[in-house]
Amino acid sequence: MRSRRKENHAQCPHPDEPRERAVRGVRSTGRPVAYVARDLGIHKEALRSWVRQVEAHAGERDDRRTTVECDELKELRKENAELRRANEILKAASVSLPRKSPRTSPSR
Repeated sequence: MRSRRKENHAQCPHPDEPRERAVRGVRSTGRPVAYVARDLGIHKEALRSWVRQVEAHAGERDDRRTTVECDELKELRKENAELRRANEILKAASVSLPRKSPRTSPSR
């Protein structure tokens, strides 16, 4: 899946306000994305992606994750990686520990 837009917008050439206005232009007028994009000087696929993301946030689409879901997935993957590393460390440490022999009960 493609990377999501970052909060600092360093990679994003379109600030939030024009982006929101463009999406509103598609959703409120019902005009085709390509026409609105051409009128605003935005690439039609960029605008189409923005509209799809807004629709996902509104619960109108289930083929895309919301930003909240993406953030949660990112955190879970990070936590999973940390747990895997900790597990590997524990496995390596357990190999070097001496094995305890099973206790035998004293015979009477």
